[in-house]
Formats: sequence, structure tokens, C-alpha cells
Amino acid sequence: MAAASGSFSYETGDSAGVKYASRDLAGPTTTLAVVAKSGTRYQVLPGFSSGLEKFAFQATEKRSALRITREAELLGSQLYAYHSRENLVIGAKFLRDDLPYFLELLGEVISKTRYTRHVLLEEVLPLMKMSQKALLRDTLEMAINSAHGVAFHRGLGVPLHPSSSTPLTKYLSAEYLEAYSHSAYAKPNFAVVANGAEHAEVSKWIGQFFTGSPDKVPSNVPVIDTTPSKYHGGEERIAHDSGNSMIIAFPGSSSFTGGSYKPEVSVLAALLGGESSIKWSPGFSLLSKASASHPLAHVKTTHAVYSDAGLLCISLTGDANHINGASREVIKTMKSIAAGAVSKEDIKKAIANAKFQTLESGQDINAALELTGAGLVHGGKAHQIDEVASSIEKVTEDQVKKAAKACLDARATVSSVGDLYVLPFAEDIGLNV
Repeated sequence: MAAASGSFSYETGDSAGVKYASRDLAGPTTTLAVVAKSGTRYQVLPGFSSGLEKFAFQATEKRSALRITREAELLGSQLYAYHSRENLVIGAKFLRDDLPYFLELLGEVISKTRYTRHVLLEEVLPLMKMSQKALLRDTLEMAINSAHGVAFHRGLGVPLHPSSSTPLTKYLSAEYLEAYSHSAYAKPNFAVVANGAEHAEVSKWIGQFFTGSPDKVPSNVPVIDTTPSKYHGGEERIAHDSGNSMIIAFPGSSSFTGGSYKPEVSVLAALLGGESSIKWSPGFSLLSKASASHPLAHVKTTHAVYSDAGLLCISLTGDANHINGASREVIKTMKSIAAGAVSKEDIKKAIANAKFQTLESGQDINAALELTGAGLVHGGKAHQIDEVASSIEKVTEDQVKKAAKACLDARATVSSVGDLYVLPFAEDIGLNV
């Protein structure tokens, strides 16, 4: 399928049963990634997404971990792996002429990795425990994980990293991880995405090097749960003495390739804002103005987008008393938007800012790779940034007003981490949970 016009668009195709997308950006380097449907939402047992991520680029049936390291260094490259709530991304950045080698390597990693007990005990588990400890001191990350758990329960509600109390050794074993990998890396569950490579070359080498992955999920391995996301909402409060964070969240929009995409939610997020993108200015966003009298509270609006759901999150961090005051301003601001008490100029600025953020994300190669791969895996369509920006341009003032009203009418999600004596309950700030 040919790419749509525009510098951010991808060409897509299928080679040997593997979905792939590429865009031939000018330049001497290429970024390549396998995007698999095996983030924490889809893991069959706790820790499996982290386990697969940390086994990436360990020994395969053909190469030892030392050989992989030496070859990658000799060619001049960067190897990486990470997971999100929906995806596991295994990638490489390298010189353009080395495309065949790195496609072969990624094909090997997903189909021929050796899942051995000593690597699990000596390298994988210690790294996972370090991630657990890092989470313990990050109140904002704890609040984000809490908010997702309250909003979605299972699936998207599973923490990005296992908590310190998760009994990892009860669930994780090299044998279970290997069995799960056959499901996670079956051809229907991953896509290959390349930036800075010729489409024909990508197709050719995928057809040659990705023959080791099963054409469908084997019947004797754990099956990935694809139950659609369901929003619940509610409140959770966690005492912590190292900082204060609060998340106020509402149902959002799915990704562009999902079935419930609403571009007006992106505009609403930009309108709420909280942070300025202009130096020496508090910015036009409503929350940056509304929270000005609470300078020790940092306010920021983000829109977490997934294949079939989204979460509009307003995060507040800092002094507990200032968070208490600023959180009340957040709800007042939401109500003013729903009532239509916002100037047309602010709406126009929010649309322009949302469009800019979308197009700017198209230049973030890592973000574009994951979104594009996820679009192919979940919906069979690449995430085309130009089309997303075009849909945002068409958003009307009435759509933004209705989006704010829908948020207030829904059951909110509120997660507070820190000094619970001071941080407010949801009902204190006028929210329905």
C-alpha cells in the first residue's frame, strides 16, 4: 500500500506473514524496531513483559551475548528494548548500509533467544528488582500506576513495573517465559517498523530473516488476553513520606487507529495544559493561569492513548497544601469549559498547540515507531501522523465543550500519594467517584 502524501507517512506491507511499515527518510542512519503486542496489559503473569524485555539481546541459538555486543560495537550501533502498557519494543539504531545484519539480529532475538535459568537469576531478576526499588521513591509514577489500576482494573490497569510486594519468583521461570515468547512473538502479534530504509529492502530481508516466528499462536502456549478495555473509575489513596502527587483522570480517546478516536480530547488536554511552551511566559493554558496562586504545585495535563481506550490525566506534584488548593482550581476550570466560558482565541490556540504536539511527535522517531507498529498489530493500519493532525484541525469549540462535560458526567479517577492528612478526597473537590 503506497504512503499518503506528507513527510511523516509510512508505506506498509506484508512479507512472509509479517506486517511491516517503513519510511525512507534521508540520512546516513536507520532506526529499526519490532513492536510486539506484549506490554503489561497482555502479559499472562506478573513480570512477564519485563522478563521478555530484559532477555532481549542475551544469547540466541546462533550468537552469544558477547558476540552480539561485539558485532554491534564493531558496526557502530545502539541496541535497546523497553515495554509500555501495550507494547514491547525491541530495536536498533545503526548505519544505513547495515540493515540486513540488524534485521537478521532482531529476527533471531524474537525467535531464537535462549531462555536459561542462570541468566534469569543472575541478570534479569536483579534488574527487575532495581526497577521495583526505583518505583518506591517516585510518588508520581506510583500515582500514575494507581490511576490506571483504578480506571481499568485489569489489562491497562496492570502496573508498568511489578510492585515491590509482587511475588516474582512465584510466577517467573525461564520455561514459562520461553512458552510466553512463542505467543508474544507469533506473527499476528508483532510488526516491524523502519525509519530511514528503502521499502523494498525492508520487505526483502524480512522475508528472509523472520521465518523462525510461528505463523499463528501455538496451541500449547499461554494465550494473550485481548478482552476490550473497560473504564471503571474510583479513588485510591496511598500514604508516602517522600513527596506528594495527585492524579485526576477522566475517560479519554483511543489512538487514531482505534475504534473510539476523539481528536477533541487532545485539544481539551492542550487547553487545560498547565505547563508553558514559551519561555518567560506562563502560557495560554487555563490551568497555568488557574494554578498561579499555588506556585508550589506543578500542574500538567497529559493524554494517555491506547489501542481501544484513553485516559485524560491531570497530574499535580509538590507541596501538599498547594496541591490541595490547585486541585480545586482544576475542577473549576473543567466546569468553566463545559459551560462554554472559554474564549474562541484560547480554543484556537489549543487546536494549534495540539496539532503542533502531534506533528512534533512525528519527528520523535521512537514514539513514531511504537505508534506505527501498534497500529499495524492492533488495527492493521499504520499510525499516520498527518491524518491525525488533519483531524485535530477540524475540531470545533462545541466538540471541546461536550468533551469536558462528558468528563465531568463520567465517574472520575483520583489517585493520591503522599501526605493524606492534607491531600483532598475526590468529594472535597467536587468530583463524582
